[in-house]
Amino acid sequence: MNIQIFLQEINTSLFNRRMNDSQRKGIIVKLTEFGNHHITDTRWRAYMLATSFHETARTMQPVEEIGKGRGKPYGQKLKYNRKPYTWPDKIYYGRGDVQLTWYENYLNMGRILNLPLLEQPELALQPGISARIMIEGMTKSISNRGDFTGVSLENYFNSYTDDPIRARRIVNGLDKANQIAEYHYKFLDAIKKAS
Repeated sequence: MNIQIFLQEINTSLFNRRMNDSQRKGIIVKLTEFGNHHITDTRWRAYMLATSFHETARTMQPVEEIGKGRGKPYGQKLKYNRKPYTWPDKIYYGRGDVQLTWYENYLNMGRILNLPLLEQPELALQPGISARIMIEGMTKSISNRGDFTGVSLENYFNSYTDDPIRARRIVNGLDKANQIAEYHYKFLDAIKKAS
């Protein structure tokens, strides 16, 4: 894929011709990680980029959850079963291109990726690590399941199915599914034009 053509296309179709250097760098990090993880299905690439575009409010860089979990159970020192924990002294609010939340999710993703995410949740804000979390969470990669919700891109984009609306279930029910599907099609069109 010609990266320059791809960036020009999405600059027009998604960024109102105002893409900045930080957004470009964030996209390139994700494209690099897609290559490192042998993600060749253009629909998967487009859907992950569309998800990042939505989840990061178009910054294409890992972000911290606004409010840092305030008012939510995971914004306190509680595990998913609502039992308190004392170690580590961290709060597991959303961080990354796709908001990783809850003690157990940081623990499990850290184990899968061999990273100390439980002890250092801020690692999820490093662009390369955030992209790896997104890939692992949205595909049947190392764990052989979609680690965010149990479903993965393989369920929605394969030789029989092409469903960017229901693919939202990989991350968050059907919240904003139609909007993210529109972004997906724009990223996919740019990938095709740049190939």
